[in-house]
Amino acid sequence: QVTLVESGGGLVQAGGSLRLSCAASARTLNSYTMGWFRQAPGKEREFVAAFRWSGGNTYYADSVKGRFTISRDNSENTVNLRMTSLRDEDPAVYYCAAQRTSAYVVGKYYSNRRRYRYWGQGTQVTVSS
Repeated sequence: QVTLVESGGGLVQAGGSLRLSCAASARTLNSYTMGWFRQAPGKEREFVAAFRWSGGNTYYADSVKGRFTISRDNSENTVNLRMTSLRDEDPAVYYCAAQRTSAYVVGKYYSNRRRYRYWGQGTQVTVSS
């Protein structure tokens, strides 16, 4: 089992930036896809971004494309989410997730929350005007 520990949430002004981190317990993540999801009060949990560890593929929701960047720190098995130009629609609890991904998988596996087996505890992101 993989454990995920998140950090970096907090309060920022609209237009500001924030960096979230997720540390995974696995020795290697080369067979995993790491994802970020968010859930605002009264809304469904939605896909934000994902990173395929092997190959470095990145994927983004249209709502955050160009503003958020997902990256990895292989030496520490950590995935980061750099958020910039934060808007009033971005506040939510942000969750880190991981799935074991076959090399032969097809389709948009990276944005399907049902494909992710492991989840972090969530970290709150708040945006003020």
